Amino acid sequence: MQIFLPPEVEALLQRQITYGKYNNAIEVILAGIKLLEQQEDIYQGRLEEIRQEARIGLEASQQSKLVEASRAMAQIRANLQSRHHVSDEA
Repeated sequence: MQIFLPPEVEALLQRQITYGKYNNAIEVILAGIKLLEQQEDIYQGRLEEIRQEARIGLEASQQSKLVEASRAMAQIRANLQSRHHVSDEA
C-alpha cells in the first residue's frame, strides 16, 4: 500500500522523528492509529453510559418519578464538578 501525505503531514512526521520521540514514520503512524483505537473505545463506552442513563430516565418517567428541571440541572452540575473537580467560579 502506498500512501501519499500532504506536505504538512510529512512535516509533522519528520518533526516527531527529529525530536527523537519515534525512530521512523511507521512508528509515528502506528502511534496515531493506537490513539484512534483508544478514542473509539472511549466514545463507545460513553455511548453505552448515555444509553443506560436514557433507559433510567425513561423508566423514571414511566413511573412518574420525574425531577424539576432546575433541580436536575443542579444535580448534573454537582456531578460534573465532582467528576472534574471544577468550581462554579471558572
